[in-house]
Amino acid sequence: MKLKHIIESTGASILVGNEDLEISFICSDSRDVREGCAFIAAKGCNYDGHDYIDYAIRNGAVAIIDADKKALALCADNFYSHPSRKLNLVGITGTNGKTTTVTLLYNLFRMLGYKCGMISTIANYVDTRRFETNNTTPEPIITNLLLSKMVAAGCEYCFMEVSSMGSERDRVTGLDFKAGIFSNLTLDHLEYHKTIDAYMQCKKKFFDNLGPDSVAIINIDDRYSDMMVRDTKAKVMTYSCISAADYNCRVVEQSFEGSRLLLDGKLVETNLPGEYNAYNILAMYCTALVLGAAKEDILSKIPELEAPAGRFENLKGPNGLNVIIDYAHTPDALEKVLNTLKTLSPERELICLFGCTGNRDTTKRPEMAEISENLADKIFVTADDNHNEPIENIMEDIRKGFSESGLAKVTFITDRKEAIKTSILSASANAVILLAGKGHERTLIDGKNNIPFCEKEIVQEAFSGITEIAGR
Repeated sequence: MKLKHIIESTGASILVGNEDLEISFICSDSRDVREGCAFIAAKGCNYDGHDYIDYAIRNGAVAIIDADKKALALCADNFYSHPSRKLNLVGITGTNGKTTTVTLLYNLFRMLGYKCGMISTIANYVDTRRFETNNTTPEPIITNLLLSKMVAAGCEYCFMEVSSMGSERDRVTGLDFKAGIFSNLTLDHLEYHKTIDAYMQCKKKFFDNLGPDSVAIINIDDRYSDMMVRDTKAKVMTYSCISAADYNCRVVEQSFEGSRLLLDGKLVETNLPGEYNAYNILAMYCTALVLGAAKEDILSKIPELEAPAGRFENLKGPNGLNVIIDYAHTPDALEKVLNTLKTLSPERELICLFGCTGNRDTTKRPEMAEISENLADKIFVTADDNHNEPIENIMEDIRKGFSESGLAKVTFITDRKEAIKTSILSASANAVILLAGKGHERTLIDGKNNIPFCEKEIVQEAFSGITEIAGR
C-alpha cells in the first residue's frame, strides 16, 4: 500500500519517506522493523516511539509516520483494508465475564457451522489456529492483522474482549462493531484509572463510539448500565436475571456439574454452574439472536458448551475433595464464586486460597480478605503475580482486611505451590477448595522472572500425595 493511503484521513503525518512509497509492513515497535516497513512513532503510556526513530531507520524502516494513539489505530485499519467491516465483529466490555462470554460465542457459532475468530485474555484464534496473546485487547496493529487473517481464512464472525485500557488507549478505534456487550462494572484497575468514575468512563467510551447500525447489549442489573448507553447511537437491547428486560434468565437448579436455567421461557441444561454464568450465557444468547441465529438452534447447543480453561474448573480428588480453579481476581468475582460454592455445598468445609497482584490496585486487597473471611471456613493467603512489589507488602495489605478473630482461620504462605499443596493435604474429607486468581495462566511473575506455573498440575501432585499416604 502507498504511504499516502496509510495515513489518509487519520491525522497522522509523514516524517520520513515519499507519499507514493510502497509499504509492505507497518509497526509501532522498532524491534519489529523489517524490509519495506513504515515505523509509526506514537507516544504510549510508558514510552515515546519518537525516541526510537533513529533505531528504526538503522534497522531498515523506509518511512516514519508521526501519529498519536488514535491515528495509529486508524493507520492500522487503513493498512489492512478495514478488515472489521468484512466481519460480524462483537466486542464485550466489563470487569468480569468477558473471557467466558467470548469463548461461549466463539464455540457456539463454530457449532452452528461458521468459521469464527476470537480475541481474548486466554488466546487469539483465527478459525482453529491459535495465537498466543499478551494483552486482553491487543495493540491496534496486531488486532487489525488478526482480523485480516480471519477475513482471509473465510471467517464470518469475530468475538473480542475490550478492556478498559484497550478502550482508553484507542486500541479499538476505527473498528466496525456489529454489537457491543456490557457485562458489569466492579472494582478493578484503580492503580491505573485512579477513580471508579474514570474506570467507568473508559467502558462507556466503547458504547459512545458504536454506530447507529450497531446494537448495545446491556446487563441492566448492573448499576452502571444506564450510564453506559447514555450517549450511544446504537440500538439498545437489555438482559437481566432479576429485572424486566428484553431477555431474561434465572437459575432453576445447580450443582458442581452445571445448572438448569429458565432462559427466555425455555428450560435448558448447561455445564456452567453459578448465577454469574447464567449472566454470561444470557449475554451469549442475546448476541447470537442479534447476529441472526435461530432461537431453537442456540438453545439446542447450550448443553454442549463448556467454560474456558481456568473458569470454575472443577478437579475431583480423593477423599471426596473438589478443587475449583478460577480466575477470580477482583472482590466481586471472588464473592460470586465463593457464594456459588456455599450454595452448592453448604455442609462441606470451604477453603479459599488467594493472593493479589503486585504493582496493581491496592484497595481491593483488604476487600478480598474481608470477603474470604465472611464466606470461607479456612483461608490461605499466598502469592499471585507480585511483579516488582515485595510479597511481604502485598500480604500485609491483605492482612489488614481480616478481623482479629478472622485471622485465626488464616494461614499465610508466600510460596504459592506450597500453599496449594498445604491447603489440599490439610483439608478435611469432602472439602471444597477454591484456588482463586490465576485460572488459565501458566506462569507466575516474580520480579522480572516468568516462572512456569500450572495450578492443575500442582493439584494433581497433591492428589497423588493423598493417595500415597492412604495406601501406606
